[in-house]
Amino acid sequence: MKYGRQYYDYQEGTLVFISPGQVIDVQNKIDYYQPMGHGLVFHPDILLGTSLGKSIAEYNFFSYNTSEALHLSVKERQLVLDLFAKIDVELQQPVDKHSKRVIASSIELLLNYCDRFYDRQFITRETVNKGVIEKFEELLNNYFASEQPYTIGFPSVAYCADQLHFSAKYFGDMIKKETGKTAQEYIQYKIIEVAKNKIYGSTKTVTEIAYELGFKYPQHFNRFFKQRVGLTPNEFRTLN
Repeated sequence: MKYGRQYYDYQEGTLVFISPGQVIDVQNKIDYYQPMGHGLVFHPDILLGTSLGKSIAEYNFFSYNTSEALHLSVKERQLVLDLFAKIDVELQQPVDKHSKRVIASSIELLLNYCDRFYDRQFITRETVNKGVIEKFEELLNNYFASEQPYTIGFPSVAYCADQLHFSAKYFGDMIKKETGKTAQEYIQYKIIEVAKNKIYGSTKTVTEIAYELGFKYPQHFNRFFKQRVGLTPNEFRTLN
């Protein structure tokens, strides 16, 4: 199953989330294929005036690429089906003033459980994630060893995620859970690390180093370095 430009890591027990306007396609349109499963489809207007309407954007999995679907355990799958059944029971009732709120609350409960399941998936895939951290580190090392910072500036989170074949939000969540830093903070940490090596291990001027690291203006580099190290680049060089 293709979602955007990526393919789902798709198997039995997979749960996927699709926002309004997003499109799913199938890879092979020659052979007959009938997907089997359960779906919950609701109009965005049902969330108006509800607590879920205010928090729906906080569920990052609606923005994830297809390779980052949620893989359920047997118990998790049963819990999801039970919640589907409760929503179905409510849909069979005569509509009253409580209907919208009860259904929206049930959807919110389902999404909260899915948030928990995603956290579990981050933990159970810890070995895989650590491999990604190593690749992230290698990507940054290669980037700052090249001419790219000088020619195009700092690597963005979106750039790094794309190079490692993740969506930016999923990648950011993974880095945060594994390192305690946001992906942006991790990149900034790497800039300081590279900067210290360049300041300490070369005779280049601070201005030259600033441009090599991707700063457009040397004074921005001086301020950035002072905020994180407590010393200006020249003070750091003198001290060491």
